[in-house]
Amino acid sequence: MKKLWLAVIALSFIALTINAQEFNYIGVKKCSMCHKTEKQGSQLSIWEGSAHANAYKTLTTAEADKIAAEKGFKTKAAETKECLVCHATGYDLPASRMEKGFEVSAGVQCETCHGAGKDYSPMKVMKDQAASVAAGLVVWADDKAIEAQCRTCHNEKSPTYKEFKFAEMYEKIKHNVPTE
Repeated sequence: MKKLWLAVIALSFIALTINAQEFNYIGVKKCSMCHKTEKQGSQLSIWEGSAHANAYKTLTTAEADKIAAEKGFKTKAAETKECLVCHATGYDLPASRMEKGFEVSAGVQCETCHGAGKDYSPMKVMKDQAASVAAGLVVWADDKAIEAQCRTCHNEKSPTYKEFKFAEMYEKIKHNVPTE
């Protein structure tokens, strides 16, 4: 059991280290080219039906601007780093790291959790998990690791925080590839 935990910790560290490298973002439209079918787990439609897909859009509302102002920010919510950090992928990246078609307005999208996809998106790379991870794909070791990632935004620091029930919320966005 100890060896298993050491392996999990090592894989998590490797995933985080690789994620820190500067891979480019391609955006949800390119991810969706392969991740929209039932065979692949209908990831696109699950994401489109989630609050994550509208995370940026919520920042463009009068209510979001009101909350930002109440928190003492001088800019609109959609222009405030403290809001964007959890509502938009790649909001602070230079244009050179965003491939054609990438849109910050896509909100919390595929690459928020799975890493910038340009280098692992080609089919020949995606078919080899080790190669995908080496190219920037983030693979979470288990539900605890996923929960920890979720809680980087779903926490008491959020101005609109409500109790976060990981198991319940994860069921809404879970999008595994079905096994036969």
